[in-house]
Amino acid sequence: MNYIITYTVYVLIISVLMGLTTWKLFKKMGYNPLLSFVPFYNYLIILKETKHPKWWAILSYLPIVGPIMMSVFHLFLMKKFGKRGALNGVLTVVLPFIFMATVNYGKEPEIETEEEEEESKKKETFLGSVTFAVVFATIIHAFITQPFGIPTGSMERTLLVGDFLFVNKWAYGYRMPMRPVALPFLQGTIFDTGQKGNPKDDPKSYVDAVKLPYLRLPGYDEIKRYDIVVFNYPQDSVHTAIDRKDPYVKRCVGIPGDVIEFRAGRLFVNNAPEKILGDEYQQHGYLVTTSSQLNIPQLYKAFGFLPVQENQTNTGFLYTFQGLTDQIAKEIKALPEVVEMKEMIEEKGEGAIRYKANADKTAYTKNIDTTQSIYPINKPWNQDWYGPLRIPKKGDVVKLDKETLPTYQWIISEYEHNKLENKNGKIYVNGQETNQYTIKQNYYMMIGDNRDASLDARFFGVVPEENIVGRPMFTWMSVEGLFADASSTYQAPGKKIRWDRMFKATNTGEANKTSYWWVAVIILVLFFGWDYFAKLFGKKKEEE
Repeated sequence: MNYIITYTVYVLIISVLMGLTTWKLFKKMGYNPLLSFVPFYNYLIILKETKHPKWWAILSYLPIVGPIMMSVFHLFLMKKFGKRGALNGVLTVVLPFIFMATVNYGKEPEIETEEEEEESKKKETFLGSVTFAVVFATIIHAFITQPFGIPTGSMERTLLVGDFLFVNKWAYGYRMPMRPVALPFLQGTIFDTGQKGNPKDDPKSYVDAVKLPYLRLPGYDEIKRYDIVVFNYPQDSVHTAIDRKDPYVKRCVGIPGDVIEFRAGRLFVNNAPEKILGDEYQQHGYLVTTSSQLNIPQLYKAFGFLPVQENQTNTGFLYTFQGLTDQIAKEIKALPEVVEMKEMIEEKGEGAIRYKANADKTAYTKNIDTTQSIYPINKPWNQDWYGPLRIPKKGDVVKLDKETLPTYQWIISEYEHNKLENKNGKIYVNGQETNQYTIKQNYYMMIGDNRDASLDARFFGVVPEENIVGRPMFTWMSVEGLFADASSTYQAPGKKIRWDRMFKATNTGEANKTSYWWVAVIILVLFFGWDYFAKLFGKKKEEE
């Protein structure tokens, strides 16, 4: 309801501005000037008078697409009154209501003759085609499916670095855009200012001042345990808009009400070992001691995997591997150079402790890792010995005290938007002292398949339902070596397309995934076929 009210207010504001700055132009075109204030109908009149499809008016107030279409309609109106050219176009787009007001209240506006209009339209055919293509792609991107790339190895073996996916936004319920004025195709920022700059200073791809509340439409499915899910990173401090936070992809290992636990790096859900799907592999990190240097290119060719680090010791070499399956670990252990191979499992009871190397990497000391603190911060847990943790469920009444507050404080204050205070050991929610809280939405535990190389819910905490984007449908492109891994000493040799992964379903849990190449063929045939027949029909009509 709040979404609809806020949306209506924005529509009324824009309609009033439209009427105040164009009423005289509407009168000149032969219409009652009051019609310039009527939402949708005012744009329908513009489309009718400029001889464009009138159904385009439906797009005028859609989030993200609407601002683009409004700019197009404003351009149509200004051109109707002879305001053509690059400068006039820029002013219409950048300062629409100011520029239209100067035309509206300036000297008596004159409508272009039909000859002038037809001559100008011929010159702008290409620009119109490009604009329509951008609008069409924006509608697909914003309202149906969104492309998503895999830049890191947290889901290795299942989703590879360099995979590009299409994400279904409707399966779990479509989340309405919360920042309706935004540049198409961009997530949060226009560009990155670099490592030395503050990410909060990066130019945003959206207008943060124009905001709508959270609203999710009903979906036709629900998140199931072990689904692969795309969501917005909950603790992204750069972007306040939920739908503009960085997108992540992980496996949902815990749904609301589940109890999850890691024991020596193995996951247990509701006190039972996790279910391993057909397209998933248990993976672990290993320290490998060798008597001589490993042949890295040969290793990559054989296993498709590289060590993340190599250190020379007094007796040989020490390699760090992440994401090895049991079978690959067995084969590497059998190499003649390997002296010892040990799985990396952190000691039980050590929370958020990592090892820091000295300058020449000959010794390592323990240090507290503040960048990857385990959730919640008051537990002596780590990524291998974690939990048990119960995933909050909508309607749960949880106890609030000194011990439980770190588990729920981010949920109460950030995800459910309450004022949370801790004064002298007493807890206040929205100014009221309390020792309990009722959870308002569902939460999920999102973990990467490559457990030892995944920044996931063990670190940033449970993921709220409002952050869910959707589920991957299929891989439409896969390029090996496209993204560099900053954590690894070695990189994949060159770039190449993985043709065997193209147009295959990503979320089936099956070892042999279905290929949807035929869908791609149909789309291409329809797109180019429609374009061909539209041009052919238009040509015949002109000849008649």
